[in-house]
Amino acid sequence: MMRSDVKHFICEIEDGIATVRLDRPERKNPLTFDSYAELRDWFRDLAYADDVDVVIFGSNGGNFSSGGDVHEIIGPLTKMNMKELLQFTRMTGDLVKAMVNCGKPIVAAVDGVCAGAGAIISMASDLRLATAETKTAFLFTRVGLAGCDMGACAILPRIIGQTRAAEMLYTGRAMTGEEGERWGYFNRLVTSDTLEDEAREMAKKIQAGPNFAHMMTKTMLAQEWSMSIEQAIEAEAQAQAICMQTGDFERAYKAFVAKERPVFEGN
Repeated sequence: MMRSDVKHFICEIEDGIATVRLDRPERKNPLTFDSYAELRDWFRDLAYADDVDVVIFGSNGGNFSSGGDVHEIIGPLTKMNMKELLQFTRMTGDLVKAMVNCGKPIVAAVDGVCAGAGAIISMASDLRLATAETKTAFLFTRVGLAGCDMGACAILPRIIGQTRAAEMLYTGRAMTGEEGERWGYFNRLVTSDTLEDEAREMAKKIQAGPNFAHMMTKTMLAQEWSMSIEQAIEAEAQAQAICMQTGDFERAYKAFVAKERPVFEGN
């Protein structure tokens, strides 16, 4: 059973859908050392949980996340030595790796401020809904750092293209909701008052599908970045052969013969 008794963010699990959100709305939901680490551990554990099929990473108080807390993270970082700094940057990168490798589709429901590490979390999600008011900024250069943070230089160009990613990462400027939708970063824009409902509806549609096969799809989406076309085709052949052994594959066939809608069970 996946745990929901977390300390440094909000987690609600209902009917196989986990909704997580940062819990400091009065400060636009910044991340702390503790929330980084607990989110990393939670997503790592998720890979072994059978009671969660889809995750929604939601907003809180009209904002997604303002990124690393200036006073609780950035200030202390200026006093750390190289070994301590590398431990921190590896830990933040491990959160992205845990999200990518958790085996469950993640829907980001993005409203308001989505900046720094918050933008990275939205980037590491599989699907993204947003509002017209959303401002997404990979603002690392604004604090004197490189744009290559937490996998941004690898993942963002694959979503919006190399030159657009370069602009975002060099300038740190905010991408509007309309730009994000037009560039393919957001699947679509919705209103603030329907954002959560739309995200849950999307999660339910995904959950109604073959969830073991969804895990395989997510795995292949991640692994094929570093494969040749020949390697990818072979890997997908193996993945599909595995999925053809599942009960859901047989259920889909029987439903087709009976002219019924298949009811998948995730195995």
